[in-house]
Amino acid sequence: MADPSQLLARQLQQASRIVVFTGAGISTESGIPDFRSPGGVWSKMKPIYFQEFVGSEDKRREAWTRVFSGAAGWVGKEPNAGHHAVARLVESGRASSVITQNVDNLHQASGVAEGQVIELHGNASYATCLECGLRHELDELRPVFVDRGEIPACRACGELVKTATISFGQQMPEAPMMRAEAETNLCDLFLVLGSSLVVTPAAHFPVKAKRNGARLVIVNRDPTPLDEIADLVLRAEIGPTLTAAMRDLN
Repeated sequence: MADPSQLLARQLQQASRIVVFTGAGISTESGIPDFRSPGGVWSKMKPIYFQEFVGSEDKRREAWTRVFSGAAGWVGKEPNAGHHAVARLVESGRASSVITQNVDNLHQASGVAEGQVIELHGNASYATCLECGLRHELDELRPVFVDRGEIPACRACGELVKTATISFGQQMPEAPMMRAEAETNLCDLFLVLGSSLVVTPAAHFPVKAKRNGARLVIVNRDPTPLDEIADLVLRAEIGPTLTAAMRDLN
């Protein structure tokens, strides 16, 4: 049987417009826990729902405590070989965009241009005002909460500020969803890296790509509900496999 990286390289070679779709599995190689597996984020702490954050000062304080204590585990992590291989795939022109379910900012940190990363679930590396949308950097909010014990508020309008992630119960952002759909409709290869493909509506994109005639490739540690419709399924480590596949392309 052919080496997984060679099988992947053949798929990449045949494609002219690739969409990369990433889930928590690509970032576990950076030491970031996923959400649902044993030992994952939600096994250690319950998610704070959007309505709880908005309606309860205690929940807002708990949420900000988690942010500045690094409880979720994605603060201070670095991109791994998988992120860097994705960045090279984008830089080569073969991949037009990266649609990600992750909130860790590691695709941008690996060199993918901000405009080519579509974040379905937001970004944990900064905060936004829930009223006016103004961006706030965490470094400016840290002394407010950690040193003075105050719950951060918008410096422009005084309303609630929250990390720019999409919480349970919070409406999915319309603009990224529309961009993701447009990219999905245009691709001829939809490459899934490290996603369980069980979280909707994000999991609908690979199905849509396949229906539009694109090939579907899934690289994931565990089986997914879409394995049966995929053109190639690899149970392999993302970093080494994609790095070797990119080498085979050159």
